[in-house]
Amino acid sequence: MRGDGSPGVAAAEVKHVLVQDVTWFRYILDLLMCGTWPFKLLGILDVENVPCARDSVLYGSLGCAVAGLGHFLLTSRIRRSCDVGVGGFILVTLGCWFHCRYNYAKLRIQERIARDGIKNKILYESTHLDPERKQSTSKGSS
Repeated sequence: MRGDGSPGVAAAEVKHVLVQDVTWFRYILDLLMCGTWPFKLLGILDVENVPCARDSVLYGSLGCAVAGLGHFLLTSRIRRSCDVGVGGFILVTLGCWFHCRYNYAKLRIQERIARDGIKNKILYESTHLDPERKQSTSKGSS
């Protein structure tokens, strides 16, 4: 403070820097808490937006830890245990990836069939092409 009671230039600069730091900290915290921070594995695979990628990587890392640690506890060989851990990661990740993508593709096919069926039902309802109408008229006429 200066002698006249007003804050000095140094205090104003410190206050400005602190406000900028708090703003930057809040921005980073918001990104982390909201999950909007883009996460790309090896710069290629967008784990957030690609179906099955997140689960496959998580299960793969768990497989890596289990395989590597298990091999180390059995043999006490560090380098070979790391190799087994990497192999476990690759095998578990690819296994989970293909299993999940197969189920995802099956689900998409079922959705497409259901969507086409609903579309046809809407299109042909109450027309001469409606298969339910033909069945009900043939039962009523006999």
